[in-house]
Amino acid sequence: MVIVCPSTNPCPEDKLVEYAKKLQNLGVEFLHCDVMDGKFVDNTCLPANLIRQVSLNSLINLDIHLMVENPLEKLKEYIDINANYITLHYEAFKNPTDISRAIDMIHTRSILAGISIKPNTPVEAIFKLLPLIDLVLIMSVEPGRSGQEFIPESLDKIRTLKEIAKKNKFNIKIEVDGGINLNNMKSVIDAGANMLVMGSAFYNAKDKKKMLKAINLIKGIN
Repeated sequence: MVIVCPSTNPCPEDKLVEYAKKLQNLGVEFLHCDVMDGKFVDNTCLPANLIRQVSLNSLINLDIHLMVENPLEKLKEYIDINANYITLHYEAFKNPTDISRAIDMIHTRSILAGISIKPNTPVEAIFKLLPLIDLVLIMSVEPGRSGQEFIPESLDKIRTLKEIAKKNKFNIKIEVDGGINLNNMKSVIDAGANMLVMGSAFYNAKDKKKMLKAINLIKGIN
């Protein structure tokens, strides 16, 4: 099953709880929460207490994406939130031991753990982590700014990851984030992705109910 996850970015933070409630009422399953520290990426957004407010005031599932410089330190702030997924960037870690520690911390709290890679990071870099994690998030734009265009080469990464996961029977979700819209989402699904993050394309849609119908048609749901 393919899941489309609207993103918190570019929703203004003071309207985020209201946005989450609206998404829930529309039947959206997941909210993708973009957390940025102004160091790993240029922008700063989404402190832990704001995501906690979303959790306390809605029933929507939370998919937290930490784009932060010190994941092990920042993780403690977000791990107490009732999230379904927490995803960390491979590039933010200095050594494999720290990555394993972070994954264990997430799993200890019965949360699913993901690893994300930037466009310039080869998917082969995380092959050894696949038995340990539940999700791989492939960034199809440079992380940090909403509204960028999808990088076509990301499709090759998705296909490679799908093939390796199938060959080794790894039970992982393949999530893709960046520049996804109604025009390219079918190619992303066909490549093997089963979680698609949609930021600007979804948030800027004037009629979100109509947008969801269009998404479902592309997914093959009438």
